[in-house]
Formats: sequence, C-alpha cells, structure tokens
Amino acid sequence: MGILNVTPDSFSDAGRFVGAEDACARGAELVAEGADIVDVGGESTRPGAEPVAAAEEIRRVVPVIAALADTVPTALVSVDTTKAAVADAAADAGAKIVNDVSAGADPAMLPLVAARSLAVVLMHRRGDPQTMQRDTAYLDVVAEVTAYLAERAAVARAAGVPRALVFLDPGIGFGKDVDGNLRLLASLEDLASLGYPVVIGASRKSFIGALTGAPTGDRLAGSLAAAAAAAGLRRAIVRVHDVAATVQFLTVRAAVAGAA
Repeated sequence: MGILNVTPDSFSDAGRFVGAEDACARGAELVAEGADIVDVGGESTRPGAEPVAAAEEIRRVVPVIAALADTVPTALVSVDTTKAAVADAAADAGAKIVNDVSAGADPAMLPLVAARSLAVVLMHRRGDPQTMQRDTAYLDVVAEVTAYLAERAAVARAAGVPRALVFLDPGIGFGKDVDGNLRLLASLEDLASLGYPVVIGASRKSFIGALTGAPTGDRLAGSLAAAAAAAGLRRAIVRVHDVAATVQFLTVRAAVAGAA
C-alpha cells in the first residue's frame, strides 16, 4: 500500500502533492514501483494535527481518486478517512477500501462500508491526534490492542461487512511509546490469529527516529526492518512511503525464505 497524502501538514511529505495533477502523477508512480493499493489521505493523522471538515477533505481527495481510477485502473484505491461522508464520496469516485484510523467511530461508517461493498481497515488508537500521545501506558499492549480490534471486527461484521473485507491494523505510533510499538511488531502473530489480514503502517514513524536518531526523510532502513516483521505473516499489507525499495526488500526476503 503506497501512501499518497494530499494534505498540507502530513508528518513526512507535507504539501508535496496537494494539487490533483501532481497527486495523480505520484499515485501512478507508486503503482509503477509496485504498489497494489494507493492510499489517498486528505486529513493528517499525525500527533497534534488539526481536524479537517468533511467538505474540505472531500475537496482534497475526490479529484485525486477519480483521476487515479481513470488513469491507473489496475490499482486499488483506498481513502484514509474517519468520516462516512468522505468515504461515500470517495466510493463514488472509485475508491474500494476505507482506511479508518478510528476503527469505525463514526456511527454511519460501518453501515456505509457494508452498503457500498467496500473493504475496511480498522486501526487501534487512543484518543485523537490531539490527545493520543498523552497516555501510552498499557498493562499488556499486545493483549489490549488485539482485544480491541477483535471487538471492532465483530462490530463491522454485525453491520454487514463480510469477513473477507475486514483488515486489522495495530496502529503503530498511535497512542504507543517506543516499547509499545516494538512489542506490537514482535507479536503480530497474536493479531493475525484472529483470522483477518493485518495492515502495518510503520514507515518513517517517530519510533524509528527515537531508536536510530535518523530524521524523518532518512528512515528507509528502519522502515524496511519494521516491514520485515509483517513479511512472515500469511496475509499482510505494509503501508509505506518508499514503495520500490520495499518491494525489492520483500521480493528478496521471500526468495530467501522460499529457498529455505
């Protein structure tokens, strides 16, 4: 899953692709590099980010999604949003997946996903971007995150979303400290044991900087190490900025594993 932020304030590539033409070109580039999914986001979810009104979010993402659906029809397009109104407009434009970092907190979201036959990524986080890094203490972060996502998956299925269209994301960097992020990456089999595909979004995250001292734009090696944690799972998606390097890394890793 290649990341395409069309926001002026994302933590990694703020303002680089805010125009529909530039964003569509970047999306096509991600697909050419090997992305199976292009994840289009119109509201930053980084710690401290300010909320964006649904109308503004729609204005940012819909032209890009429509252009991608038209010019790169082989790509699956997802919309990174917590708002049902944005997801609905994105589906009209051609999106097939909703990547919801709030795990369906909008009461209209999961019924909409079911009605529109969309797939959904349900992510764990604490609070919202304004508050989520204030409390990162858990008694057992792996058990608590796994239990939360099991409950949200059950809610999605009760709303009519087929099991095959539910994906679970432990929320690396969302309401966790460095140790919590590492424990989750080391225990992905626990989450996978619920029977749903796992999505990992660790690319360029701050815990990599905390461990290595590398600035945001120089965290490729650390991002690949984090992606390796998901590579051993039977069904997993890695959400990344650096698609070509990640595809190469995973291709060679899979070849070595196959040779074994």
